[in-house]
Amino acid sequence: MTLNELNNLNAGDAYKAFETCCVAPRWVDAMVNARPFESEAQVYKHADTIWAQLSEPDYLAAFEGHPQIGDVSTLRAKYANTAEKAGHEQSGMQQASDAVLEQMMTLNQDYLMKFGFIFIVCATGKSAKQMLALIEQRLPNERAKELSIAAGEQAKITRIRLEKIL
Repeated sequence: MTLNELNNLNAGDAYKAFETCCVAPRWVDAMVNARPFESEAQVYKHADTIWAQLSEPDYLAAFEGHPQIGDVSTLRAKYANTAEKAGHEQSGMQQASDAVLEQMMTLNQDYLMKFGFIFIVCATGKSAKQMLALIEQRLPNERAKELSIAAGEQAKITRIRLEKIL
């Protein structure tokens, strides 16, 4: 859609459009209310500024909009509004061996139990082995550090998705 079309959507349709980028309700509401935007650059700047003003509950809400890396079954069911984007973003997992997928699923569970949220990584352009290495590197982190890293990864994902809708 064009910037003009985005600016002229009714609030409900704008909410749905932004929700395909990030499901955190406070972020989506703020983006809807920030319209009209003068340029695409302003959309991206507002997205980053709003994200930076949010807190842990908002980050956790955003993370809920993602399937676990490599968990194809949840792409279809729970995450219907972002499934197409997430599936494409995780395309590196499609080439993974069974051993890598099994290890990823085990580490996903370890990560979830340790931090209380799923492993978030901007998977675009990353192979399954790269994502596996990243989860292994991040598992030893303290929760506050990991939450900050995951929030940064979510911001990257949101930006990519915004670029795709405009």
